[in-house]
Amino acid sequence: MGEMLLLNARICTLRGDGTPRRGDALSDLATIDNGWLLVRDQLIADLGEGQPPEGFDPDMVIDLDGRVVLPAFVDCHTHACWAGSRLDEFQQMREGATYLDVLEAGGGILSTVKAVRDASSDELVERLAERLAHVSSWGTGTVEIKSGYGLTTEDELKMLRVIHDASQQSTLLVTGTFLGAHALDPEIPHFVDQMIDETLPAVVEEFPGITCDAYCEHGAWSVDETVRLFERAKELGCPLRVHTDQFNELGMTQRAIELGARSVDHLEASSRETIQRIGSSDTLAVLLPASGFSTDDRYADGRALVDAGAAVAVATNLNPGSAPCPSMPMAITLACRKCGLTPHEAIAASTYNAACVLGLQSEVGSLAVGNRADLVVLDTNDERELAWWVAAPPPPLILHRGEVIQFLANRATVNDMEEDDDAAQDDES
Repeated sequence: MGEMLLLNARICTLRGDGTPRRGDALSDLATIDNGWLLVRDQLIADLGEGQPPEGFDPDMVIDLDGRVVLPAFVDCHTHACWAGSRLDEFQQMREGATYLDVLEAGGGILSTVKAVRDASSDELVERLAERLAHVSSWGTGTVEIKSGYGLTTEDELKMLRVIHDASQQSTLLVTGTFLGAHALDPEIPHFVDQMIDETLPAVVEEFPGITCDAYCEHGAWSVDETVRLFERAKELGCPLRVHTDQFNELGMTQRAIELGARSVDHLEASSRETIQRIGSSDTLAVLLPASGFSTDDRYADGRALVDAGAAVAVATNLNPGSAPCPSMPMAITLACRKCGLTPHEAIAASTYNAACVLGLQSEVGSLAVGNRADLVVLDTNDERELAWWVAAPPPPLILHRGEVIQFLANRATVNDMEEDDDAAQDDES
């Protein structure tokens, strides 16, 4: 497609200065109440208030009749690459087992590890492509995907290659993260040493500059082990992220801040003191409310984090065990109802701030000239509906790099497009 012009739109641009939004700025969506936006060559070519200047000759003109346009969502924390099923575990937890009970019994992450090791790369690519289609149908344009279900050098590299290969087949912008420190494999002697001394360098050699993540929790990586990994990762040029304070506050959040981590994720068990430390740091706080919804109904205190000055992001944590959720609108709904964010804060946290977590804020997460033309049209003139809905209907119009990847013609979204389709059918008859 060449040029596309959107007219009469309520455009939440989320344009920023390149730094994460905090405090009152988190509620500022930099909205154009009635405006236009021009897409050209996969990028946002221009936008403004009122009607566009004369001289444009786009291939398609779409009158949105006041509907909301948002940047496509940025899902900055997922484990979307997996094999096998965790339905038995789901049944056990419904019968009273806790997530940590399942993990300590050899289930949870380790059961998925076995399935991923047994799966071929082609099978993993196929399954991941299916999930990426689900993710994009809910309005996500950028998705981060972690390894961590391999736990050997060979299998971690296999996962990261699969994530790369799937990214080449998808309209989504996909970025991979190394999470070799996702669990401890009791069958591998000196597992922590092997992951730090062998697997991490091998991953960085093939994927220079890749982000290094870890899961610090009882039954997984300890604080001291995680710090050892991160110190080596920093030497190798890796940005740092960490799963911390999900079930227990072990002290890793403060250590991650001291090490300059890009984000601390989960935070359900964070104390008031820890929240204040996050708020006074440059490290972003990533809320994952679908995890609490799926496990123990505990949620990070997003309200306290925002009030403490933290830069907050929201993500799905899509995974087969604790968050089988591909929908960023659902994550937004939960962030408002369970974490205490306002609708505007949750939208900014799911777009611009989430892009900051990935270091991609100059490309995605906002609607600005030169950014990727990844955008979502909502079937409403009030963006707060996105948070108000529970299990919201999918966005009726989604663009990735300026291409229409979802158009639900049975929804009254773009009358001009529907009339053109009717006209074409009349001509054919």
